[in-house]
Amino acid sequence: MRLAVVGGTGLVGSKVVARARQSGVETVVIARSTGVDLMTGDGLDAALVGCDAVVDVSNKTVMRARPAVRYFSQAAANLVAAAERAGVGHLVTLSIVGIDAINFGYYLGKRAQEHRVRASAVPWTIVRATHFFEYPEPLLASKSRAIAIPRILCQPVAADDVAKFLLRTSQQDPAWGTLAIAGPRQEQVVDMARRIVAARHLRRLVVPVTMPGKVGKAMATGGLIPQGDYLRTTTSFDDYLAAL
Repeated sequence: MRLAVVGGTGLVGSKVVARARQSGVETVVIARSTGVDLMTGDGLDAALVGCDAVVDVSNKTVMRARPAVRYFSQAAANLVAAAERAGVGHLVTLSIVGIDAINFGYYLGKRAQEHRVRASAVPWTIVRATHFFEYPEPLLASKSRAIAIPRILCQPVAADDVAKFLLRTSQQDPAWGTLAIAGPRQEQVVDMARRIVAARHLRRLVVPVTMPGKVGKAMATGGLIPQGDYLRTTTSFDDYLAAL
């Protein structure tokens, strides 16, 4: 099997690559650092030659709706077109649990990405995951003493568990549908941030903030909690903290 990992240098992508190579899977890393530009499509065709499957964990932190939709839609369109030309047999795209009912700019971008995947001729599976345990870490990396942390009720999951699930999914028949994965229990992001601060002995004051309007209410009251069938993992946020 030859597997391409789009965004293979990021948090989840690097874990997918490591697991794949440990399993003896020939793996191609697709990223700007390897000479591939998703927004223009430059380098995609060459990178996908001979690939049986693609795992797309590419990402860009864009909070405003218009640029988010533009980025994710264009990147997905270029990827599915190149995958179709290369005869890829399975495209696995990482997305987010709960985004259908929350009109947050970044989520609108991910919905646009999903739409491109579903409309393509490439056999596909979309994997929706909850927040990763690492979610508060970039916010806490700020040099500010007081850090604003959004009130979000989530069911966080270990990034390594998601990587393992993505790799396994890529080796199976396409679902032509959406799968979901989440951690073992619900957590408040504000509490997660405070516990990371304590575990890392950081000099940070966590300041809870609620995002405005319906978006903020949905995030704070469980709009990002998985519904229906999903894979519930066993690695807990306590396990994550213990490894820091």
